[in-house]
Amino acid sequence: MAVGTIVCASLWSEFIASKQDHESNDQLTPKVSSAAETVRNDSSKVIIHMNAWAAVVFVIVASVLLMLLYFFMSAFIWLLIVLFCIGGTEGMHACLVTVILRIFKNSGNKKVNLPCLGEVTVLSMGVLPFCLAFAIFWAANQHVSYAWFGQDVLGSFSLLHFLGICLMISALQTTRLPNIKVASILLSCAFVYDIFWVFVSPLIFNKSVMAAVAQGDNSGGEAIPMLLRIPRFFDPWGGYDMIGFGDIILPGLLVAFAFRYDRSSKKGILNGYFLWLTIGYDVGLILTDVGLYLMDGLGQPALLYLVPCTLGLIVILGWVRGELKHLWNYGSSAPVSRDPPLGEV
Repeated sequence: MAVGTIVCASLWSEFIASKQDHESNDQLTPKVSSAAETVRNDSSKVIIHMNAWAAVVFVIVASVLLMLLYFFMSAFIWLLIVLFCIGGTEGMHACLVTVILRIFKNSGNKKVNLPCLGEVTVLSMGVLPFCLAFAIFWAANQHVSYAWFGQDVLGSFSLLHFLGICLMISALQTTRLPNIKVASILLSCAFVYDIFWVFVSPLIFNKSVMAAVAQGDNSGGEAIPMLLRIPRFFDPWGGYDMIGFGDIILPGLLVAFAFRYDRSSKKGILNGYFLWLTIGYDVGLILTDVGLYLMDGLGQPALLYLVPCTLGLIVILGWVRGELKHLWNYGSSAPVSRDPPLGEV
């Protein structure tokens, strides 16, 4: 599910979104005037280009929010569920409208004027009630047994998974990394963040803060919705396999950058970076499962394995191919000469 979400989000604008939603591959220039620069393309789609300052602030804010959830989970859990439903509704709406426009290119031509909203397409008005009803249905039935059934084209996902995947695809479409310099700062900070809150926090709080929040401790029986869960169908002890949204979105931003870089540089599948980073992400997930097994089920910080298998891989490949400087400063105003490949005089 995690690999499929990242691949789908990376390929979305190129192969799934309608032509009018396509963006030029060179819109990756970082802006130094603000933490995260917002750009609006010709189709009025908002794109946020993250820079180094925004990457550091993101991890600091995430740590603060994690602490708030740890100490005040019961007070925040329903707020999170409501926000998740709103975000899931918006993400599902965006995905469905895009797919319908791709299949029926003229379905978005009919528009109506609504008070306070202005001009809205009839297609958007028709899809929104379905998405909203879907989210409400999940919120009302998230604890019953029949909430787990085939809802997603990738397999037997729960309603939570479908909403979450739509939300993550939308997030990966609207937030972008301009180069691997920013990616290195973001993922390095996230690497330390994940290890600290999983392995170091028990020494301070007597339990893993990350695990406590993910499992919904002190939440009155409600589980935090910001993760994917699937039951262990063949495990006699039951339980769930879980992966947090951050473990998908943060490495996914780098994988999506690799795809855009390959397209703009006209690279093929094998001599590009997208395929190898996708494989590296999958290997990182496998190593996470191995760590989980070797440590007798102790919750693992997935970014401990995913960051070296994605960020480390693109750095090594870029160095071997003589493209590391270009990847590092990609999108900067001044052209950067590439390093000669290894062995070249």
